[in-house]
Amino acid sequence: MKVLLTGSAGFVGSHLTERLLEEGHRVIGVDNYISGQRRNTELFSGHANFSFMEADVSRGIPAFADQPAGKLDWVLHFASPASPPHYQQNQIETLMVGAQGTQNALELARSQGASFMLASTSEVYGDPHVHPQPESYWGHVNPNGLRSCYDEAKRYAEAITFAYQRTYGLDTRVIRIFNTYGPRMRADDGRVVTNLVHQALRGEALTVYGDGSQTRSFQYVSDLVEGVVRLMDVSSPGSDLHGPVNLGNPDEYSVLEFATVIRELLGERLRIEFHPLPQDDPMQRRPDITRARALLSWEPGVPLREGLRRMINDLQAGPGLRDQVRGNHIAAGAD
Repeated sequence: MKVLLTGSAGFVGSHLTERLLEEGHRVIGVDNYISGQRRNTELFSGHANFSFMEADVSRGIPAFADQPAGKLDWVLHFASPASPPHYQQNQIETLMVGAQGTQNALELARSQGASFMLASTSEVYGDPHVHPQPESYWGHVNPNGLRSCYDEAKRYAEAITFAYQRTYGLDTRVIRIFNTYGPRMRADDGRVVTNLVHQALRGEALTVYGDGSQTRSFQYVSDLVEGVVRLMDVSSPGSDLHGPVNLGNPDEYSVLEFATVIRELLGERLRIEFHPLPQDDPMQRRPDITRARALLSWEPGVPLREGLRRMINDLQAGPGLRDQVRGNHIAAGAD
């Protein structure tokens, strides 16, 4: 297949690029590096089946403006800042990539006769009143709070995706991604996994917001990519295929429990510091993956401790990172 992937230089986008290339597909990556990393593009720069365009999809994808239909099989729209510091620093850009960027990607898929997938997020559920969160839950979102630029951008992106499916019969898929972690996350992305792992490796106190009782569900990136690929492969007819699909790990941890797991893995008695809870920080987050199990025969397979071992070992082995972290090495192995 020939696949155009927006956000290819991002954390998830780079892992999805890697998987698609491994399976023999051709990948056209698109990114403007507002939150993606050039080194992720460089990983594939010598691959015969990879090409790249530096472009802001909110302004269009000009290289395909005059291309005849049938050149693409899939348009995967994964472009967007996804961590609170990045989307709060780029609020308008985040809204635009969710709105105009999504429409541009949809129009490209429509003109090419290609299938389309939107990477949405568990943030569409906001601070949920239903737990765990099924796809049928409409969410509890502050439309003008600090997180609204991301939450509402993704909610709009879903709305216009479903509108294109209903209006034009476009073959669409929507995934809702829950907390995902693994190698290639930016050190400054501000999410709980990155913050705590980097603090632990530097021997610093672990920062926990509020009293740490808020819960999260953490999935390793390879599990997410597996779910994405399976959803691309599904060809069963019916509108049920086009509905949103939660992709996340239903194993639930409080943030305080998660910090304790990291201390145990490193074997160090790191101090925990408590800070005020950020505005609109969800108190519960856990996916109901009944639909993914039924539709895709999918569920996450990497346990939390094993995934964290892989992430930490990758950080310690990576070029330029050895001076930033301490020398603790965690042997990989099953729990």
